[in-house]
Amino acid sequence: MKKLIRSDAVQSILGWIAWAYLEMVIKTIRWTRIGEDGLNEALDSPSGMIGCFWHGNIALSITAKPSVIERKGVRILISMSPDGEFITRAMVRHRMPAIRGSSTKNSGRSGKTKGGAAAYREALDWLDAGGILVVTPDGPRGPAEQMAGGTVRLARRTGAPVFLMGLAARPAARLKTWDRTKLPRPFGRGAIIWDGPYRCPKDATDEDMERLSRDWGAALTAACARAEAVIA
Repeated sequence: MKKLIRSDAVQSILGWIAWAYLEMVIKTIRWTRIGEDGLNEALDSPSGMIGCFWHGNIALSITAKPSVIERKGVRILISMSPDGEFITRAMVRHRMPAIRGSSTKNSGRSGKTKGGAAAYREALDWLDAGGILVVTPDGPRGPAEQMAGGTVRLARRTGAPVFLMGLAARPAARLKTWDRTKLPRPFGRGAIIWDGPYRCPKDATDEDMERLSRDWGAALTAACARAEAVIA
């Protein structure tokens, strides 16, 4: 069964289904967008920027597409997992091609990273060229809603501003996954809170970066709570 699911034909079908469903979500949910003033300034700048949302909100993140896709190129960091393959195919249809790889260690015995070094270099090049990089700072395996250090490292290296995306939609189903993925249903209500820009100084120490990871993670959770309150 796993071999069948991972086949090219099945992955293409799953990618098309995901794209079509998310297109319907974009067009039928009544979205409220808050905090776009700071976002617009960054979009008008020739510099790159980083957008973050929790992994469990990956299906909701498509709400950002109308705000950004016509103004800057967007790429999304997606793991090398089988799930990541069909998500990648869906995102390509949404004009948001992926950078494949993860800086998180495998769950296996080797402890090696899946494309982490290459993905990091590609992400740096993309940000330096002025593009938008979208990341899930708790992915691909968690712990859920705890920000790892990769986002802060990218922000320090490139000087790119970071925008946190608080996302919510009702009604939405919760899947039985490690991140409790939220799957929005069409014809409902949704909200996106843009919180930022946040920056990491180029001279930040390891201790500074650990603190920023905690602070940004708490701010992202707070932005999600604000988005939930908007549609309550």
